[in-house]
Amino acid sequence: MSQTTEPPILRRRKKNDLPDEIVLNILTRLPAKSVIRFRCVCKPWNSSITTSYFISTHLNNFAHAHDIDIDNDNGDGYIIHMPWDTNSSNRVVCTVALDRTFDRISEIEVPFDLPSGCTCGLDISDYVIYLWNPSIRKFKKLPDSCLRKLDFVIVGFAYHSEKNDYKVLRISSYPAARQPIPDKIEAYTLSSDSWRRVGMSLRASVMVRDYCSRLPFPLVSGALHWISRVIEGEEERESEVIMSFDVNSEKFRMLRMPDGSMLIVRFQIGLASFKGKLAFLTFGKSEQHGYHYAIWVMREYGMLESWNKIFVVPFQRLAVCIASTMHGSLLIHCLDLPNQEQKFVLVDAETLHEKDFDIQQPSCVATFIESLALLDGANMLSY
Repeated sequence: MSQTTEPPILRRRKKNDLPDEIVLNILTRLPAKSVIRFRCVCKPWNSSITTSYFISTHLNNFAHAHDIDIDNDNGDGYIIHMPWDTNSSNRVVCTVALDRTFDRISEIEVPFDLPSGCTCGLDISDYVIYLWNPSIRKFKKLPDSCLRKLDFVIVGFAYHSEKNDYKVLRISSYPAARQPIPDKIEAYTLSSDSWRRVGMSLRASVMVRDYCSRLPFPLVSGALHWISRVIEGEEERESEVIMSFDVNSEKFRMLRMPDGSMLIVRFQIGLASFKGKLAFLTFGKSEQHGYHYAIWVMREYGMLESWNKIFVVPFQRLAVCIASTMHGSLLIHCLDLPNQEQKFVLVDAETLHEKDFDIQQPSCVATFIESLALLDGANMLSY
């Protein structure tokens, strides 16, 4: 995956044939399912389509056509809802929807077995990670951890643009500890098909409490982000901060939370990518707004003074945000504890317009765009 060698010549051209480079250019602009079918036309076409150069060009063309920044995970892609429960055949069935509207497109059965509770990439013990590309019906089981023991685990996934590769970041922490101790962090690279430990000098642990967010790692400006507790200074003062991991340089960075964001009574805090920018979300309660979500956005990445509180979204009852779209909407799980009622709604943060969502069951949500990733790698399984 890390090498981008030029594709081979398709075939000897006849007088009225299109030049090979034009044919390749056309193929790189087709949907992934169509490209897979064209592999059967002839051996030269198959050889060209399976090169890393063609795969990366196809991804970039698709991202450009749909206004998607593959380093920031935004644009008109798709959303995959992965429910916590299995169907009658003990398989998880994912729902694919449009990112902009969350309108349902199709349903896809996960082709591999998942232990109960592990579908969100979160568990308290050893577990298996799969890379899965529904566009081309291929998946890959990742090798075992290079760490001896995994406790509380969170996982992030990102495209490594500088080397045309993919990385998985896995953090094993100790949330029950009274004070943070160094996280055990490892990174998987698809091209090498291996894990390796990544060092971080800070004493930090993934922050998990009763208001822990179900939002995934946001990918903004080429870096993955999560919330940690850290010990700082000679007085070893504990504080809550935003940690980032640059996918290209593999460097960690600590970002401060917005001023005033930690003063309210909070039931949930989390990070999201909001219209391409890093956002900090809190769900709490105040006399002025009652239950509400407050949203801060970092207008200039890395500039702490650019945090700006842009929206307050009021609610009549308890709620949990499980997804944020790039177009300014929140997918909210509303809870009415006395009546044991629950409802999932899509809320526009600007207009406060609510849209009933046709998926009314607990689920994890992730973004997805069509690609040919996993097509040219080793140890890939088809279904």
